[in-house]
Amino acid sequence: MKIRTLTKQHLLLLAGMLFCFACTTEPEKTKEVAVETPVVRKNPFPFYTDIEVKPGLNFEVFSWGKGKDSIGGYQILMSDSLKKDYRSLSVERNGIVNDAWNMDLDNDGNPEIYVQILKNKTALDLNVFEYAGGSFNKINFPSLTSNQKKGYKGNDKIFVKGGELYRSFPVEDAQDTTKTITKTYQYKLRGNSFSTVENKP
Repeated sequence: MKIRTLTKQHLLLLAGMLFCFACTTEPEKTKEVAVETPVVRKNPFPFYTDIEVKPGLNFEVFSWGKGKDSIGGYQILMSDSLKKDYRSLSVERNGIVNDAWNMDLDNDGNPEIYVQILKNKTALDLNVFEYAGGSFNKINFPSLTSNQKKGYKGNDKIFVKGGELYRSFPVEDAQDTTKTITKTYQYKLRGNSFSTVENKP
């Protein structure tokens, strides 16, 4: 009888302590964590493109320069992850890089990187580099001859069609100066040298 009384008393005492503890304990406060807004940085490169020649072989082209858009430089980064080979080429520019692509116009198995540059807001030029033997070799892209420049006012278009390289631009019609016609030239590459053929309409 005495044992039962003690047990009841102990249980009542324990229940009372738990009740008191529950009443006096404050709810845990939720901590407020300040979430920082990520800083969005402006792209430091006016032009960037990643050219994949084949799986594992990439050429990244990007331009840089402060102040005038037309003065600065550009760089070509070659990454051959399969051979663990990485090369780069830095070039000064006088114009705005607005396009870059890969071709193998002479079909010799070595990729050529074509970097298109806009000069004087209307005229286009190409810088061409063939990557062969672990280095970049510059190939001179021909300027327009005096005959080709007759009536030339810029607004070129350099484009690839059917695996061939072309350049077209409007000129004044020699027989009617109120009209313009479009001249188109095709560029061939043999032995790291360009030749030009006019495409007659």
